[in-house]
Amino acid sequence: MRSTAGASTAEPTRGSVVPAEWEAETENWVRWARTPGFDAYWYFRDAFFQDVLPSPPTRTLEVGCGEGRVARDLTARGHCVVALDTAVGLVRHARDVDDASRYLVAESDRVPAPAASFDLVVAYNVLQVVPDMTATVKECARVLRPGGHLCCCIAHPVTDLGSWSDETDPPRLTIRDAYYESARVEDTVEREGMSVTLRGWTHSLEDYTIALHDAGFAIEVIREPKPTPNTRYRRWTQLPLFMNVRAVRARA
Repeated sequence: MRSTAGASTAEPTRGSVVPAEWEAETENWVRWARTPGFDAYWYFRDAFFQDVLPSPPTRTLEVGCGEGRVARDLTARGHCVVALDTAVGLVRHARDVDDASRYLVAESDRVPAPAASFDLVVAYNVLQVVPDMTATVKECARVLRPGGHLCCCIAHPVTDLGSWSDETDPPRLTIRDAYYESARVEDTVEREGMSVTLRGWTHSLEDYTIALHDAGFAIEVIREPKPTPNTRYRRWTQLPLFMNVRAVRARA
């Protein structure tokens, strides 16, 4: 979850091109993502893989792969993976530890692949990060075969940028102002000697559903996963931190 202190409506605006803006955070993110049990991923991933993904298809594309942890988990579950990211450094780190998947440096809205090339596209905590969410969803539809699926995990549109109040018992979450407005986010998070700057945009639930509909998707599954118990994320057993979606490419 991102704090409200990092929200900004300054440039770049939504839809503008931000070339590899995660490049500068490569080493910070690799340490953050690869420290076992540190990031939220370790406590929410099982719900995504078990409840949202279809049975392993032969051709899977991951957009916004970062240092490759989702691609590695997909491969371990029987997927044949092509993964892409705009950050050269992150792709290099992904390749260094995984020779089973194919990693590319590419934009999520300009995938270097023919139409109908994949059975499944995975976007794990990516659609709120890419410069143009709508264009990315359309590109996911283009590279999917008819009947193929887009499965994504996103920061929950309702609680994203919320703020916990520890002055109440139990703590309460305050929802951000101007929910319908798309806000630029740049937030530096520091914890236990590690630091990473997270960048992206807020989107409403309606933003996501319109983008999926207009790209020719039909939503099959929506889940609001809970973390595994007795972890640092136990507050999120009462309110959703993420939203998982499975959508099928229903038409061209």
